[in-house]
Amino acid sequence: MQITTAHGPAEAALDEPAGPAFLLVLTHGSNGGVDAPDLLAVRDAALGLGGAVARVTQPFRLAGRRAPGSAVKQDEAWLEIVAALRERFGDVPLVQGGRSNGARVACRTARAAGAAGVLALAFPLRPPRRPERSRADELRSAGAEVLVVNGDRDPFGVPDPADAARVVVLPGERHELKKDPAAVAAAAVPWLRRWAASRAAVSP
Repeated sequence: MQITTAHGPAEAALDEPAGPAFLLVLTHGSNGGVDAPDLLAVRDAALGLGGAVARVTQPFRLAGRRAPGSAVKQDEAWLEIVAALRERFGDVPLVQGGRSNGARVACRTARAAGAAGVLALAFPLRPPRRPERSRADELRSAGAEVLVVNGDRDPFGVPDPADAARVVVLPGERHELKKDPAAVAAAAVPWLRRWAASRAAVSP
């Protein structure tokens, strides 16, 4: 699915079960794609719970750039993408997330997007060798409950449990979260199940 934004076209790879319980919108890191092992594992978990999944390639990556550029422009484009997806999928709970830079975008825009929850994979707490530049405020300001899944060997650091609803730290994992994608999915399942359950509770 191609989506036009003010900052260039985006593309969403869609998995659309009939009558989805929730919509999970995921995106990549600065120099990655939507076929990253952790994103695919989480997609499969969400589908198993009856959710619809959109894996979004943002405009800067679709244009071949490795750097996301302005956070303001990236967030503006993301909100246009989410609006188009919500129009397609209707009034189901929205959970948005991504890995690394994509997790930052999901946190920064969650409030404006009306997200019920955020899944932050490999949240880059601070640049390596720059511990004073914490990005914890992005987690705190999400306006929705945030689940963080990071590896204990991530050079970007691990967020403090006080800065999110839940922080899961996977042993032996680095920033790529590719050693055991199934463990990433297992961490996400209870989080995603609650949105599926909330939808079921209000269904006639």
